[in-house]
Amino acid sequence: MSFLYNDNPLSRASHSSWAMAIFLCGLLVATICLSAGMGYLKIAWTDVLRVVWAEILRLMCTFRESMADRSLSCDAFAAGLNELTRTIVIDVRLPRILTAATVGGGLALCGVVFQGILLNPLADPYTLGVSAGAAFGAAVALLLNLTAAGIYSVPICAFIGATATLLLVIYLSSSAGGASANNLILSGIIVAAILSAGISFLKYVADEQVSVIIFWLMGSFASKTWADLGLTIAFLIPGMAIFLFYARDLNLLCLGRRAAASLGVDARRVPWILLVTASLVAAACVAVSGIIGFVGLLVPHMMRAIVGPDNRRLLPLAFLGGAVLLLWADTLTRAVLPHEIPIGVLTALIGGPFFCYLFRRRQTGSGGF
Repeated sequence: MSFLYNDNPLSRASHSSWAMAIFLCGLLVATICLSAGMGYLKIAWTDVLRVVWAEILRLMCTFRESMADRSLSCDAFAAGLNELTRTIVIDVRLPRILTAATVGGGLALCGVVFQGILLNPLADPYTLGVSAGAAFGAAVALLLNLTAAGIYSVPICAFIGATATLLLVIYLSSSAGGASANNLILSGIIVAAILSAGISFLKYVADEQVSVIIFWLMGSFASKTWADLGLTIAFLIPGMAIFLFYARDLNLLCLGRRAAASLGVDARRVPWILLVTASLVAAACVAVSGIIGFVGLLVPHMMRAIVGPDNRRLLPLAFLGGAVLLLWADTLTRAVLPHEIPIGVLTALIGGPFFCYLFRRRQTGSGGF
């Protein structure tokens, strides 16, 4: 009667992953609905759903002429809700909420990839100096008051700085035999140290604008728009597709490049594809949000402890976990605390002690990542 049950560990892990994915998806949707109603003006979560559904129907009526006669049902669905409620939910809170969730998921994804490729449990999306490059680019834009691209001048400069830093790190770490993980990490540390000194100099000469630079460096989702969300998604969706496509290769690369090559993985090309893609996704996230630490470091370890090291399951679950975690942090600083503090400060204050706890548990042999 053994066919009546399945005692295969892989099957149990798969069922556990599906259960965790369903749980995290439900938690993320619930958090978005509740967070959209929290703030200076309280809005019931049912009203949030009504506003969002009415907006979806309105967009459908706009883009499909055959549904024009349903505009009355759109208005009827949102009956009883004033225009102020719609403006707060659609134009103010949802862009910020969805941007925070997307950035959190993107940073967690990049953390999984960096830890797998570099074979370093302390690797995160900023290991190769991406954050320092983005910070330097943003500081230059703020100091020179660049406005060529309007309100997007600072994010564009931050993305350019992060991308240029990535190219410099790749150039410094490359050799005839290919770049090793140690060379990449060392090059990233060197370039980040140089850029940190440059940022300190820019803050020194900034005078009255130094507070603006410091605030950006601490990270924030204040005043985010649908365009910011679109910029993040434009890099995240292709990046996610590439990560999932190479998930099996990433599993084998975690065994070492020689072992992966013996099992059919292109050990010279695939790591570069993953590293460059992860760095570009991280650069887009940093350009939108500023420097937000510990999300890309903690979430991969937490999800790995729950569902195991298989990246085919770990990647999507890390995305959901990162989205929920950063959205909780943003909701806490926006709607719960008496005064909003930069989210990068909050994640560091919470993530640092929690990571120390996990690390200590692992050292004492009582579990952990």
